[in-house]
Amino acid sequence: MRTIGLLGGMSWESTAEYYSTINRRIQKERGGVHSAPILMLSYDFSEIEGLQARDAWDEASVLLADGAQRLETAGAEAVVICTNTMHLCAPAIESALSIPLIHIADATAQKVIAEDVATVGLLGTRFTMEQEFYAGRLASHHGLSVVTPPEADRTVVHDIIYQDLVKGIIRPEARREYQRIIRDLETSGADGIIYGCTEIELLVDATDASVPVFPTAAIHAEAAARFVLS
Repeated sequence: MRTIGLLGGMSWESTAEYYSTINRRIQKERGGVHSAPILMLSYDFSEIEGLQARDAWDEASVLLADGAQRLETAGAEAVVICTNTMHLCAPAIESALSIPLIHIADATAQKVIAEDVATVGLLGTRFTMEQEFYAGRLASHHGLSVVTPPEADRTVVHDIIYQDLVKGIIRPEARREYQRIIRDLETSGADGIIYGCTEIELLVDATDASVPVFPTAAIHAEAAARFVLS
């Protein structure tokens, strides 16, 4: 098996899901007591969140690129960023590596296309929903159309992530808000919904939509597991 490197802790709630999903897949495929060879660098999310709040993406890119290099030096054969938002730093990380970066938007797009979905509703942090690094990649690299909620609902989605989900807080009223926003995206023409923050699938699942949903943490972790097994 090949060794995978995880840049985690952004937040640790979803990173734990990556770790368990990858290892469950390896155990299922290899049987016995097999588990994945994993190297992990887990950040203090308070530091990362502070950089996000200041729009200090250059600083964040330096920090994550350094972490990725440390994983490569330690023996990782590919790197996974265990979050959607910090893929804004993906170009700097890829430039710092001589090994592959398994990009979450690419793994997700492959699943979307396999489901014959052409227009996706995108939920995530404000950064993911409003900046081009994610929706732009889905469009330019994979030919997908992307719709996002209106500004007020983007604020709702973002605030629930940072005030609740990264702390492991699951509130029924937050789930109802997400369900409402998902319905509105469907009405706006989305024939699939991307849960484009790795914490979102802690709150909602496939039963909360009437169209296919794409839980990015699970999809990305499965892509990492396939690399391990390749």
